[in-house]
Amino acid sequence: MAEAVAELLERAARREAPLEELRALRLAVQAVPPAALRARLSDDHLGALFALLNVNDREQVSACVSVLERLLQALDPLYVIQNLREELQKGLFHPDDSVKILTISQVGRIVENSDAITEILNSPELLRQIINCIGGEKIAVAKEAIKSLSRIAQTQDGLEALFVSSLLSDLKNVMATNDVVRYRVYELIVEISSVSADSLNYCANSGLISELIGELTGDDVLVRATCIEMVTSLAHTPHGRQYLAQQGIIDKISNIIVGAESDPFSGFYLPGFVKFFGNLAVVDSPQQICERYPVFVEKVFEMAESHDPTMIGVAVDTLGILGSNVEGKQVLQKTRNRFQNLLNRIGHQAKNAPTELRLRCLDAIASLLYLPPEQQTEDLLRMTESWFTSLSSQPLELFRGISTQPFPDLHCGALRVFTAIANQPWAQKLMLDSPGFVEYIVDRSVEPDKASKDAKYELVKALVNSKTIAEIFGNQYYLRLRAYLREGPYYVKAVATTAVEGAE
Repeated sequence: MAEAVAELLERAARREAPLEELRALRLAVQAVPPAALRARLSDDHLGALFALLNVNDREQVSACVSVLERLLQALDPLYVIQNLREELQKGLFHPDDSVKILTISQVGRIVENSDAITEILNSPELLRQIINCIGGEKIAVAKEAIKSLSRIAQTQDGLEALFVSSLLSDLKNVMATNDVVRYRVYELIVEISSVSADSLNYCANSGLISELIGELTGDDVLVRATCIEMVTSLAHTPHGRQYLAQQGIIDKISNIIVGAESDPFSGFYLPGFVKFFGNLAVVDSPQQICERYPVFVEKVFEMAESHDPTMIGVAVDTLGILGSNVEGKQVLQKTRNRFQNLLNRIGHQAKNAPTELRLRCLDAIASLLYLPPEQQTEDLLRMTESWFTSLSSQPLELFRGISTQPFPDLHCGALRVFTAIANQPWAQKLMLDSPGFVEYIVDRSVEPDKASKDAKYELVKALVNSKTIAEIFGNQYYLRLRAYLREGPYYVKAVATTAVEGAE
């Protein structure tokens, strides 16, 4: 096979590579190990293949791109940049997007090599054209450019090149293309800022983060909705949160939520602003965030109590995030009856709302009710039990009813609720006292697809791994659950058949 590759490469180098041979080469290079490819390759081969891209024939270009993708991956990144710099440069101007993506992805690979990155940083024209690719019509090209520039910014020299040179002007110029491209640059800036406090400082000093914040707190409601997602990403890192707090951004977002009462267009951005605080509460301290910004909790409750499915969905998601740890659960518990009443509404939505909202309710309920074994104090167990009983007059039957419906997503959502409470003694007693419930758990015939079988298996695993299960369920049921666990999620019982003489 290696000889065949060598022969086809020679023909390509002599420009004797009709489309059929390029297709054969595409198949051949996939079958040859990288080391063998390296041994057969020469500069002439690669130069010729790049030259074969200069035609107005999409099939030929596509075949060449596939071959080059495989060959370049086999080569050392330093070799690629030292010997093919001109070809890479031309590739960035190619009218076919697949060639641009091939070239930009190679640059991304080169900058991950500590010896080769210097060569890239000393090629400002190459970097300038990659920045211009952010403004390309095709999102795939723009995303590849963002990925490569983000990798370049992983080093001090890369940060210097992007933010303390004329390339910063290029970044700002490409932002002026249109709104969509401007947000792509913001996406890049947030990605770079999230790496370290040092990266964030470079981005802040460039003035681009200030521009993003300015749009977030400006008057355009649609722009607000887009920008809050990026600011939320920035808040996922400790240094990002510290920056937002120091700049007073978190207070500004809180004030915008307060002012949303009188804004008829608040529905466009309010969900994103509420999600921002929900994420902040989880990565920081739910208690501190909720105490410092009480408007956040109040707004979540208001949205959950509304009749707008979009707002209810966001509120339910946020409650699920907030209540995913014990501190957040305790914050919600402090609201007493209001939260208990809200749980009843969520239980009602889980049964009656449109499918997408039902799924979000089921996921939030599972998140709210789950307690890790090491945190199962008497108080917390009493709390989750009271929450469960607030969901419906017969909550176990509610979820069992959902789990028997012929919709895999809902079926799995209900099983996740059972899995969330499976390690809590009060839930185990409820399951045992519900007629036929344990039989339903060990009945494999009710799981129609892989996702359902996996979800049921997780439920069985949660029960078997609980310290109280043997005592509460009794030996007979406990052994059946253990057998289920041992046999795995996809076990099928062999059915004995008896051959009858003379039967067809």
